[in-house]
Amino acid sequence: EVQLVESGGGLVQPGGSLKLSCAASGFLLGSRDMSWARQAPGKGLEWVASIRRGGSRTGYSDSVKGRFTISRDNGKNTLYLQMTNLKPEDTAVYYCVNRWEPILYGARNGDWGRGTQVTVSK
Repeated sequence: EVQLVESGGGLVQPGGSLKLSCAASGFLLGSRDMSWARQAPGKGLEWVASIRRGGSRTGYSDSVKGRFTISRDNGKNTLYLQMTNLKPEDTAVYYCVNRWEPILYGARNGDWGRGTQVTVSK
């Protein structure tokens, strides 16, 4: 059974940093492109970042480019999202997904974890 478990969320002040982790089981992380997506209160699903199977290519949404870094450790079956210079608008539930494109036609694609809450507030 495929399982994705996000962790590392919490409350941080604007300008702060946080590193999220996603522990995968039920499949080899190295066999899949992976991504992070988020959903802010009252808003729709939003793609955040993606990474190729071997980590050779990454992609970021304009809203997080230059601030977030997606990475992976296939040996540990773990995906990461390093977030820096956090802003209040980054407040959302963050999910990891075993697809390059986590959202298709506004709907979830692939397998999603339960998510981890990130709150950026003074």
